[in-house]
Amino acid sequence: MENNHKPQTTNQEPDTIPNRVANSGLITLSLEDYYPKGLRLELDIAPWLYEGLILREKDFRESVKKHDWSAYQNAYVNIVCTADAIIPQWAYLLLGVSLQGIAKKVIYGTTEELENTLMENSLHQIDFSVYNDQRVILKGCSDLPIPPNAYLQAATLLSPHVKSLMFGEACSTVPVYKKQK
Repeated sequence: MENNHKPQTTNQEPDTIPNRVANSGLITLSLEDYYPKGLRLELDIAPWLYEGLILREKDFRESVKKHDWSAYQNAYVNIVCTADAIIPQWAYLLLGVSLQGIAKKVIYGTTEELENTLMENSLHQIDFSVYNDQRVILKGCSDLPIPPNAYLQAATLLSPHVKSLMFGEACSTVPVYKKQK
């Protein structure tokens, strides 16, 4: 017996599942897009101290003069002293001047403080008015070390502009702010 049954063809596309997230009008803002790229280096002055405790001006100035500053070329640098010593303020100024024109940015403080400073500077370059009356998700997951303070700063900078602000991923958000009607 012959099968004369032919498959029926139509111009319809197969049933598709609508992407409700894509159709929701939500805008996702990822702080990774504003993360300053570049090498981060810490300069610890403890090894330049006499017996690890005392800053002797003549010896310190000689160490600064002989130091190979080229390693800090185009880097973001945080200066610390890990020794329990009293360091005169001028010592940090001398290091900052030595790094002038070499490093991209120099701060006194921890690596965490450097990251906070860099992200805060980056966030203040954004025109948040482009988010006026929008529903925004501040993306929570990141492959880069975005400091918690950056999320706090972004939320405070966004809230005067947005209709609503959420934190997380499109599939799972936490409401943070909703403009009063």
